[in-house]
Parts: sequence; structure tokens; C-alpha cells
Amino acid sequence: MANESVDIEIPIVDGLTQAEKWLNNNSDLLIQYGVNIISALLILFIGNIIVKAVAGSVAKVLHKKKMDKAVVEFIHGIVRYTLFIIVLIAALSRVGVQTASVVAVIGAAGLAIGLALQGSLSNFAAGVLIVGFRPFKSGDYVEIGGVAGSVDSIQIFQTILTTPDNKMVVVPNASVIGSAITNYSRHATRRIDHVIGVSYGADLKKTQEVIRKTLEADERILKEPGITIGVVALADSSVNFVVRPWVRTEEYWAVYFDTLQAIKEALDAEGIEIPFPQMDVHLNKVD
Repeated sequence: MANESVDIEIPIVDGLTQAEKWLNNNSDLLIQYGVNIISALLILFIGNIIVKAVAGSVAKVLHKKKMDKAVVEFIHGIVRYTLFIIVLIAALSRVGVQTASVVAVIGAAGLAIGLALQGSLSNFAAGVLIVGFRPFKSGDYVEIGGVAGSVDSIQIFQTILTTPDNKMVVVPNASVIGSAITNYSRHATRRIDHVIGVSYGADLKKTQEVIRKTLEADERILKEPGITIGVVALADSSVNFVVRPWVRTEEYWAVYFDTLQAIKEALDAEGIEIPFPQMDVHLNKVD
């Protein structure tokens, strides 16, 4: 039996044929777009590294000039974000996006975002004012926006505080500028204010002398300005003395606690009574 050969014809799909033709005709264009996309990704990657390096170098230079840490971090943030926007525009222009169009879009988006986030922009503007006028610096103990703590950093939109019990508090910069700022660390010296009450039967001159000697025995209390001791009030249960020594700012709380205890012990040793709140009750006998 003879072998018969069978010819099988495979139909060519028109779609595939057209796709191959399109690929052949536009291969150069696809290669160009591929190169542009890869170039844009490289610009973003390498540009981000360069931005970090430049911003870090700016921060190092400012640190070497002994500029305040909070100001350095604020400037570092502005430099980094500004340079990254430039890198982003360069990457978009590489893939064929017109730079002028990008700038226009960024401007329009910035306007829209600005209207939607007016609070954030006010915080940014307030941050610029804080850095410019410098009502406090990193490490200062301040009271701002109803919160007291040490300044950790001044960022673009907020100021970071650390409270004495080691809690982090974030205060919006607009709240900082919009409220009273009390800086306890600005000056080299501070005044301690004690109010000491003694009984009405106490010798006031002797009391004043005992308190003065007690304070003068502490070497941390400054000679200038002098110590102020005087009767400030005739209260319900006591005669109140105001006691105001001056100390170095960094020693304020240590001297505050020590002098308060020392005054109490000295008055006890001299038999001068610090009375409890008391009330005299008079009974009248009626027949």
C-alpha cells in the first residue's frame, strides 16, 4: 500500500500579521520610548541620591558653622524637597512631557492644594518666621501653645517638644506664632520665687534674718542681683514673706528644691512656726 502525503495549510491570522508589521514599522520608536523611560527612571534614582547628598552636605556645613540644630533641620527639609521637584521635572521632560506644561500643572495644583490646605501653608509660613526671628532654639525650655517642654526640632509644618516626663508633643507652627511664647532658657540667670508663711506671733525681723542667712550659705545663689526678702501679705492664717534669690538658669530647679527645704529646717531650728490654716471660733453663751 503506497504512502500518500497530505499537505496541511496553516492559515495566517490577519491580526498577528498586522501586529508584526506594526512592530517592524515602529521598532525604532519603541526603542526610543524604552530608552526614554529607562533614562527617566535613572534620573529619578540617581537624582534622589544626589538630592540626599546635597541636602546632607548643606546640613553638615550649617552644623560646622554651629547653627542651631532646629534651624538646620528646617533648611535641610526645604533644600531636599525643592531639589527633588527639580529632579522630578527633569525626569518627566525626558519622557516627552513639556516642562512648561509641568510647571503650569504644578502651579495649578499648588493653587488648588493651597486653597484646600490653608492651615498647612500657614504652618509653613509660621515655620519660616520662627527660623527667621528665632524666639527659641533647639534645647531651650519653652512654653508655647499651652505646652511646656524642651525644643527638639523645628520642622516645616510643626515644632517638636519633649516634656520633662519624656513625652513628645507636636505643636503646629501656626499655633506657636499665634500664641505667647515663654522661653525659660533664653537668659543666663533666673529668679526663684518662694512664698514663706509664718505665724502672727513670730518675730518678723528674726524670721527675715534666718531666711537670709540660710540663702547666703548656698554658694549657688548669685550675689548680684541681691536677694529680696520682704512681707508680701497678711494672710488669714500667716504672715507671708516673699523670698527671691537669683541663680544660674541651669541650676534653677535644684536650688529651688534645696532652698525650700533648707528654709523650713532653719525656721524649725529657731522655733519659728509655719502655721497650718486655722480658724478662730468664738462661742457666746446666751441665757
